[in-house]
Amino acid sequence: MPRYVLGISAYYHDSAAALLGDGRIVAAAQEERFSRRKHDLRFPVKAVAYCLEEAGIGPGDVEFAVFYEKPFTKFERLLETYLAFAPRGFRAFRQAFPQWAKRKLKLRAELLRELGPAFRGRLLFADHHESHAASAFFPSPFHEAAILTLDAVGEWATSSLGSGRGERIELTRELRFPHSLGMLYSAFTSYAGFKVNSGEYKLMGLAPYGEPRFLDLILDRIVRVEEDGSLWLDMSYFEYCHGLTMTSEKFHRLFGGPPRKPETFITQKEMDLAASIQRVTEEVVLRAARYAHRLTGSRRLVLAGGVALNCVANGRLLREGPFEELWVQPAAGDAGGALGAALLVWHHYLGNPREVDPRDGQQGSLLGPSFDNREIGLFLDSVGARHDYVPAEEALLERVAGWLKDEKVVGWFHGRMEYGPRALGSRSIIGDARSPRMQQVMNLKIKFRESFRPFAPCVLREHASEVFDVPAGLDSPYMLIVAPVREELRVPLGPEERRKLEDPDLRTRVSVPRSVVPAITHVDYSARIQTVDEERHGRFYRLLRRFHEATGCPTIVNTSFNIRGEPIVCTPEDAFRCFMATDMDCLVLENHLVVKEQQPTDWLRSREAYMARYELD
Repeated sequence: MPRYVLGISAYYHDSAAALLGDGRIVAAAQEERFSRRKHDLRFPVKAVAYCLEEAGIGPGDVEFAVFYEKPFTKFERLLETYLAFAPRGFRAFRQAFPQWAKRKLKLRAELLRELGPAFRGRLLFADHHESHAASAFFPSPFHEAAILTLDAVGEWATSSLGSGRGERIELTRELRFPHSLGMLYSAFTSYAGFKVNSGEYKLMGLAPYGEPRFLDLILDRIVRVEEDGSLWLDMSYFEYCHGLTMTSEKFHRLFGGPPRKPETFITQKEMDLAASIQRVTEEVVLRAARYAHRLTGSRRLVLAGGVALNCVANGRLLREGPFEELWVQPAAGDAGGALGAALLVWHHYLGNPREVDPRDGQQGSLLGPSFDNREIGLFLDSVGARHDYVPAEEALLERVAGWLKDEKVVGWFHGRMEYGPRALGSRSIIGDARSPRMQQVMNLKIKFRESFRPFAPCVLREHASEVFDVPAGLDSPYMLIVAPVREELRVPLGPEERRKLEDPDLRTRVSVPRSVVPAITHVDYSARIQTVDEERHGRFYRLLRRFHEATGCPTIVNTSFNIRGEPIVCTPEDAFRCFMATDMDCLVLENHLVVKEQQPTDWLRSREAYMARYELD
């Protein structure tokens, strides 16, 4: 019987579970997808149950369960931080200490209680940044590589550097709290009026609309960046060590006023702040990578930690950095820590050898549940939905490609759900990238989110270099690298278009087509690309190929199947409810096709009723 190791991340931002069977990833999923609570931080009861069900085992078959960080070391850091800032930190200490005393100092007992009496294996604890490092290196296609982890904070470390070879990783350098690139970026996220731990994507998307006019001020007054990528923060500008907010009054005075209130008008100031801190972030990442290259001499680099989701920095690193190859863990944040912790136990604790998959040990990150046509058909019949069952794939793809060509917005539900924050062609909303109206339609009528936010393209891997300025054959299946659209595909700007680009209202700016694929081209001609190949993506690849044959365009829009504030859909029911509450035109649930205009009126639920289920962020 296989030996099973269960990895768990929980109680901070994004709980998840990952299961290994004889060292191979059997399943991995975030709790939010099952609970429908975005960034669910509770113990991943449903994610664990799914992983065990996918393997066909019970808790008693798990030999080791491992938590992704060490709670006592983290408590030590919190206590020392509060003492260092006393008495200023008393209010925050009074709020945080009871939680730690009641739960996290008794975490072993709580984890064993959640795992249940049937679990008779050993419970272990891994280091937070080692978990990140393991998640980056062990699934990568590299026998050896430099390792760089960058996030807000684990126990003490906020970033780490090391190397991996075979079945061993070693971290040799670290930056310690409170000096943190992740915390710095989150502070500007908060000041710009977005929610920490979810609004960082928005700040990154906002940056191309601004100019980095605050760059010198940030580097002169707030942060000192060293040549090795380490940094020092002037903590008088921040409150996250001892207060209940990220930034101090001194920070607010420096930048000319209080933080922007959420949901209010975004001004040029926020755009310029976003551009400035994005430039700082890219410089830190580049310097840290160069230092890692000097230390290790490796030609390859792997990345994890929340900052590794900054795909603009990743794109610059690929183009300008010293490494020939780059691999980024698609679940780079805390959720990926569950997988990394399990891999640490398998290779370090148990000493098992590693078999390198030269293609993709992460299996496309398609590690969640799937649903067959029988289950889907029974559900659709149970709610009275009108649908067509199309058993022949060729006929199904012909219809869906026709919908896309006709500028329909399509919900696409196929195969195993994605692990990590990106929709990669299993739980996606898709559309025609050539449509000049698609970006705004998707943002305002389907996603219910800010109109400035760009959408990502999926592109046939063999044609990626024809649309984007990337090397031929680039493998970027996880939507973690930003690249420019090729110059010959860009649209020349006339006087009227240039005038619109100076309008203070972002809705006006975003309406200006920038290329022949305007729905996926950001204001600076960039795009966050996902390359699609048949081995990983199967039917989704064949859909893109059929669309390419019909239109000559090898790329489509791909965004996550959810609305703002809601986790990506998991089940056919989640997908159908989201579809009916938005202006999506068509829905594909495996081989079942649903057209909105054909549905009974009693299923046309109001947006308000659906959106009320979720906390919008």
